[in-house]
Amino acid sequence: PISRCGFVAILGAPNAGKSTLLNRLTGAKLSIVTPKAQTTRFRVLGILLRGPVQILLVDTPGIFRPRRRLDRAMVRAAWTGAQDADLQLLLVDARAGLTDEVRDIAQHLRARAREGAPQAWLVLNKIDLTSPPRLLPLTAELNTLASFEQTYMVSATNGDGLDALQSALAEAMPAGPHLYPDDNLTDLSDRLLAAELVREQIFLQTHEEVPYGTTGETENW
Repeated sequence: PISRCGFVAILGAPNAGKSTLLNRLTGAKLSIVTPKAQTTRFRVLGILLRGPVQILLVDTPGIFRPRRRLDRAMVRAAWTGAQDADLQLLLVDARAGLTDEVRDIAQHLRARAREGAPQAWLVLNKIDLTSPPRLLPLTAELNTLASFEQTYMVSATNGDGLDALQSALAEAMPAGPHLYPDDNLTDLSDRLLAAELVREQIFLQTHEEVPYGTTGETENW
């Protein structure tokens, strides 16, 4: 079998389920998940092995209309991660539908496509929480805003539709050697993962007491 390897950038508005999708596809807790928007603040790489194919999934910060300097840095990091990818996935919360943020991202994707950006696929998430009659009109509306090569409907929480998405991603990856050892799950250090897991629990356990801008630093390991 031919060795394949490529980068897939997961884009979307805050709370679309990008980190949940990354964790579900890789089968590991790599990106922290909380109900708070902008939980993911930097690029997180998840390594998915499917036969001879290594799929490098990049979970990016949620894209939104930035107000602060940190906001602008996170949005810039998201688009930078997408620019370097072989394929872009626009993950949309099907329950929330076509929000202003999703509309902005789709229009930005269309503008970038004219400049030779990687092809984009549309992935509607949270279909387990959405009435099926809403899905096709939402798909049609999004395809008028940007050109999507393929569309998938999934639930990152319970795994619905993810086998078909994984198979399609594997087929779409370009031929080439694997860039990471096959037993690696991410390129993040254990120290950073530990700090992120602590930050996740701070948000979950003390969300009314601790400032949202909290970060964590591992002093001893």
